[in-house]
Amino acid sequence: MDDNALAWREVVIQDPDGGDLVLWPHLPCVIMPSKVRSRKKWDGLALTISKNDFLYMMEDYEREKESPGANVEAAISSGTLISRLLKDLRELDIDGPHIPDPEPVRLVSHAENARGGLPIFLIEPEIDDEMWFEWLSKCAEMEVKIGSLLSRLTTSKRWRKYAQNAVSLILKDSDIDSELGAASATCYAWEQECNKDIGEELILEKNVRLASRIRGALADLRSSSIDDDETSQPTLMVPVHQARLPSLARAINNWPEPETIRRMKK
Repeated sequence: MDDNALAWREVVIQDPDGGDLVLWPHLPCVIMPSKVRSRKKWDGLALTISKNDFLYMMEDYEREKESPGANVEAAISSGTLISRLLKDLRELDIDGPHIPDPEPVRLVSHAENARGGLPIFLIEPEIDDEMWFEWLSKCAEMEVKIGSLLSRLTTSKRWRKYAQNAVSLILKDSDIDSELGAASATCYAWEQECNKDIGEELILEKNVRLASRIRGALADLRSSSIDDDETSQPTLMVPVHQARLPSLARAINNWPEPETIRRMKK
């Protein structure tokens, strides 16, 4: 199987220090079929977003309840890359597009209501984190290069090429139809287009940092476990956009040192 394969089922990684990381792939802005949702019982949720992103997500959720579809319309009118993604998804016979991203919101709801409330970890650092600010600055420098600015004129051509390249990477699954397969291809194109100016080195740097913090979240679950059964180890649920899962899984499997991370306050 290709290391960059676009999978529909969870990837479970056993941490050498104890516990399981469940990387569950989903498509951005799409409600996934229940048959491909993870059935694992988990003890904590890790979202690969920042605190600010989390707050925006929940604000969008409240706004969506008041005015269904307003978030999508606003995003489409923005003319940004997310606009292109939403337009493509709208053409398909799928449960989407939706804003905010529905699967993380669903898992947050489960975490808040299951077993008296489960810990939620926000994996992406805040901008006041010195290392993260440096990484963001390097990304900004790459994105304003003249070549990057000019390349935006050929977005449509590249987008089609990315989507075509995705076809051979999408794994077959009996619970996935051709419409979701097409959605997977366009989501892959969106991911590639978003990252094209950054470069592999900066993407790797980001994934290593996220992997380190994900391991730190699992370490927090281990240290706070009150289970007297020493053979029982905690499980951390990590929903990941399908196109991002392969690179994040590789980063985790290189076992960077766990970074101390605190769970979100209730």
